[in-house]
Amino acid sequence: MFVNTCLGTAALSFYRYTQKWFPLGAGKKQVVRTGNITGVYSLFSGYTLDKVRSSYSEPFYRQKGVSTMSTEENKALARRYIEELFNQKNLATIDELNTPDVVLHNASMTIQGREPYKQFVSMYLTAFPDMHMTIEDMIAEGDTVAERVTIRSTHKGDFMGIPPTGKQGTVTAIYIVRFANGKGAEVWANADDLGMLQQLGVVPMPG
Repeated sequence: MFVNTCLGTAALSFYRYTQKWFPLGAGKKQVVRTGNITGVYSLFSGYTLDKVRSSYSEPFYRQKGVSTMSTEENKALARRYIEELFNQKNLATIDELNTPDVVLHNASMTIQGREPYKQFVSMYLTAFPDMHMTIEDMIAEGDTVAERVTIRSTHKGDFMGIPPTGKQGTVTAIYIVRFANGKGAEVWANADDLGMLQQLGVVPMPG
C-alpha cells in the first residue's frame, strides 16, 4: 500500500477511512467524501489514493460533470435558491449557497463573485419587492439542476431607469445551476424580459 501524493494527517486518516470501500476493479475510480475532505481513489496493484482536495474552489470541483452530491441533494439546494433568496428576500443565501467566485450568466452580462451577485439580485428585489417565484419543473443530472419558474411581481421601484409603474406582471424563466461540492459554482438565468417590459407598458405589445 502506498499514498501517491504527499498528504497531511487529515488526508492520511481519510485514506485509511476509504479502504473499506475497496475492492474496485483494476483502474476504476470513485469519488468519496468524509467531513469536508473529498478524494478520488483508484485500485491498481494496491490501495492508491490519487488526489485529495479539501476546498470546493479548487480545480477538481470546478470540472463540469464532477459531482460529490446526489441529484436529490442538488435539487434541494436549487429549491432553497428560489424559496430563500427570491421568495423570502434573504440575500445572505447567496453567501451560504455559492462558492466565493460563483459566476452568473444572463442575457446581457456575466457577473462573478458573491457581492456583485447580491447587488444584481438586490436591484430586482428593490424594483419588484413582492416578487414571488413558483417552480413549475425541475430536472437534475450530474452536478447540474435546471428549473422552469413562473415569476409574479409588481413594479414598485426604479428598474434600470424606469420609474415605478405600479403594474403587475407575470413571466416565465429558466434557471440552470451547476453545483460544486454542495455550493453553486455557475448559474445561467434566462427570463422573459421583453414580456415583462410589455406588461409594464414600456414596450408596446405586438399588433
